[in-house]
Amino acid sequence: MPQSTDRTPTATGVPVDADLPGHVERELASYLAGRRRQAEEIDGDFTAAVDALSDFVLGGGKRIRPTFAWWGWRGAGGAPDGRQAPAVLRAVSALELLQACALVHDDLMDDSARRRGAPTIHVAFAQRHRSAGLRGAPERFGLAAAVLLGDLALAWADDMLVDAGLESAALRRAKDPWQAMRTEVLGGQYLDVLTQARGDESTEAALRVPRLKTAAYTVERPLHLGAALAGAPPELVAAFRRFGADLGIAFQLRDDLLGVFGDPDVTGKPAGDDLREGKRTLLVALGLERAEAAGRAAAATLLRESVGDPELTGERVAEVRELLVELGAVDAVERRIATLTESAQATLAAAPVAAPAAQRLGELAIAATRRER
Repeated sequence: MPQSTDRTPTATGVPVDADLPGHVERELASYLAGRRRQAEEIDGDFTAAVDALSDFVLGGGKRIRPTFAWWGWRGAGGAPDGRQAPAVLRAVSALELLQACALVHDDLMDDSARRRGAPTIHVAFAQRHRSAGLRGAPERFGLAAAVLLGDLALAWADDMLVDAGLESAALRRAKDPWQAMRTEVLGGQYLDVLTQARGDESTEAALRVPRLKTAAYTVERPLHLGAALAGAPPELVAAFRRFGADLGIAFQLRDDLLGVFGDPDVTGKPAGDDLREGKRTLLVALGLERAEAAGRAAAATLLRESVGDPELTGERVAEVRELLVELGAVDAVERRIATLTESAQATLAAAPVAAPAAQRLGELAIAATRRER
């Protein structure tokens, strides 16, 4: 849907570079308001569903993906006060709709009850069904709503990018990273489901899934997208992708630690939820590997019985936490995060990145991998 062109990146009086999340938030709010008007022409009940999706998109998140895309564009020479800056801001904001699709579907597949401190989409719509006394199974209604709203977010992500007002050459350059990113995240999601179904406990599988499911569309491809929008040379694109791949995996490994050790008030999810959901993370894989190498059959059994147990108690979560620390799995993951972050920083330092993007990307690398529990 075409957007208004009377806004500039500094319409609020704050430059985009100084408050990128705030500007992304306003772009999303404006875009979603336009799509809501279209929904009203279809049906009031559909409008209510669209409102739930909009609340989800605007209800939290650090806007990490648009941030990396913006600084990829800036690092490749994009001018924040240039004619194309408003269009680029709208284009990178579309990444948050892709993220919404991934989260809504991921929560459904993991049967997660909460996200950002609120009921997940499938749970919320099951509650709506139950409260209204509708026919059929509430859970099935919630599942259907989550699938459709996730699909809607993906469709709108494409629309927002295409209708952002980019010059035709820039839009053509954006095609490859955008299409690759969509395929990679869905491929990674499928491999995640398959890995859990197979019960694959290997460290190789634990790293393969986040490489596609998270690293590619969190850092690597957003940077690639921003660089492509600016017409970056191949060597800079390659450097951004190497930086993004290392940093993206480090980001996911930090997220895995938070999924077991994180404070629910910070993460927005119950403590130990990743264990209940059966996520085969590197943390768990290393714990099992070390338990078996030490001949600690009881420890290995505890880990296997805990991963994927939806009724896992807080006491058992605490027991698993203590065991993972004792086995050295937590320290091993921390060392992997540090190594990947150092590799990413070295790549960035050697790349021809325009100022001030080089400094800002370095700061983002630290922020993304040293998040508080």
